[in-house]
Amino acid sequence: MTTTILVVDDDPHISEVVEFALKAAGYQVLTAPDAESALELFKTKGPALAVVDINLPGKDGLWLCRAARDFSQAPIIFLSARDDEVDRVMGLTIGGDDYVTKPFSPRELTARVGAVLRRLKSAPPEPGPDTAQAKPAVLCSGDLRLDLESLEAFWQDRKVELTATEFRLLKTLLHRPRKVFTRDELLELVFPGVAVGDRTVDSHILHIRKKFLQAGAKEIVQTQHGSGYNLAPLANIGID
Repeated sequence: MTTTILVVDDDPHISEVVEFALKAAGYQVLTAPDAESALELFKTKGPALAVVDINLPGKDGLWLCRAARDFSQAPIIFLSARDDEVDRVMGLTIGGDDYVTKPFSPRELTARVGAVLRRLKSAPPEPGPDTAQAKPAVLCSGDLRLDLESLEAFWQDRKVELTATEFRLLKTLLHRPRKVFTRDELLELVFPGVAVGDRTVDSHILHIRKKFLQAGAKEIVQTQHGSGYNLAPLANIGID
């Protein structure tokens, strides 16, 4: 089945160029010129990924991302004419998965789309009924549980809504809970083949922490200053 990509940009020329490049790569493409019509397409069409211009007329791309995250975890790649780190971090912190600055190469954007979708599909294969040595479909530590089949995260009995990138990042930490990962290691494992900065990891970690805090947990991920990040000892972390 053809993968559907939603392109949201108020510039008809950019929208047409991106649509052409994505269709040439084999994707089905939906387009919207503003955030509100794009939100309706999120609800009715369920795209696998969205490419969203931050600077939309009226409600901007950040508003769209926040609104879509209420019901969809489809990856979002932001586009922006401003190469400003504050904008970049804000977009990733609210649930974006990548960030491309205008002007950009349509080939580069298509490669970014492919890389994000590959990360989404790269969870370990699920065990079948006859595979005695198959890897577990669930990873757990204390009250933290990651379901590798549904790509859902839970704290105790509460579902925690993570983006695809946040889920992959937390899964990487949970696979080796005692290891301290450097930012470079996390970039290599979670963002293979994609040129993103160190602050991208920091932004996603911040967002993971905030979501689990809202679910009743304390610190999920520990910062080892000068070294990187590791999973907190979750067996002793919970609600007071």
